[in-house]
Amino acid sequence: MANSRKNKDFNPHNCPVTHCLNRIGGQWKVLILYGISKNCNRFSKLQRAIPTISKQMLVNQLRELEDDGIIERTIYPEIPPRVEYKLTGYGESLMPVIYVMQDWGLKAMEAESQL
Repeated sequence: MANSRKNKDFNPHNCPVTHCLNRIGGQWKVLILYGISKNCNRFSKLQRAIPTISKQMLVNQLRELEDDGIIERTIYPEIPPRVEYKLTGYGESLMPVIYVMQDWGLKAMEAESQL
């Protein structure tokens, strides 16, 4: 069955924010990218790092990120086979955005804890 994301190409006003959110929006993709950037580069490591994501959702999100050229998958011909993920150059270009989100989140959590 072909992968059919509803929002991937929906951008009627050619908005750059919409374009970005079509690629990395949702509950899981930013967490997956952050995990891969921190060397959680295997499926089982990502599952442990994000315990609330289902296996099927993780598979789907990894496929979408790979289809969009944000990550690449390397299959090592071993017994048992080993698969590792890494950010592409395009994916690396997203990391400053994710780090700004991290900084904002840390500051917001600190401010909210003082209320």
